[in-house]
Amino acid sequence: MRVLVIEDDPRMAGLLDQGLREEGFQVTLARDGNDGFSIARHGDFEVIVLDVMLPGIDGFEVARRLRLAGRKTPVLLLTARDSLADIVKGLDLGADDYLTKPFAFEELLARVRAAARRGPQTQSVLMQLGTLSVDSASRDVRVAGELVALTRTEYSILTLLLRRAGQVVPREVFLEEVWGIDREVESNTLDAFMRLLRSKVDTDTEKRIIHTVRGVGYVLRQGEAC
Repeated sequence: MRVLVIEDDPRMAGLLDQGLREEGFQVTLARDGNDGFSIARHGDFEVIVLDVMLPGIDGFEVARRLRLAGRKTPVLLLTARDSLADIVKGLDLGADDYLTKPFAFEELLARVRAAARRGPQTQSVLMQLGTLSVDSASRDVRVAGELVALTRTEYSILTLLLRRAGQVVPREVFLEEVWGIDREVESNTLDAFMRLLRSKVDTDTEKRIIHTVRGVGYVLRQGEAC
């Protein structure tokens, strides 16, 4: 399950990142409201854990803008402000749940799982490039209409490339978003997974779509002969 955590406090962000990863979640971190909104709007997440007090735009505004943009990803607000007025405001702006600090991590886990179960079952983002398509709701990956089975790591790498199609994705971005900033992962691990991914979704030797940018990273680009 992919979870976006938007939290500016380094200690809290680190605790949430570590705890959620230990429970098997794929975690993406954002440290301010503007970046969090951008990532949430264009990313593919089952749940967004959103702090209220953020630099840039606050959590209430992030939630409001996401709903205006048509994003229905469940949002769990975190805040030390526990007044009834704040709770009502957050829910009215589109948040699905509200948890006040300090909280027990077990309760956070329960609420994240509950939010993921609740929705949005009908929300689907279809990402395509040429004959390659990924349905974010079903997680189906198809090449020329044929279903392709990917591992969880391969799927994460592919969707990261698709979200940034045409842009070079640096190696460090893969390592952070797929494995986590605190995980010790060898750089050649990424190369190994990329070879496996190419063998499944990039088999047209005449027109490759996954390209290596030596010394930098990888880019997904259509229609280039090798």
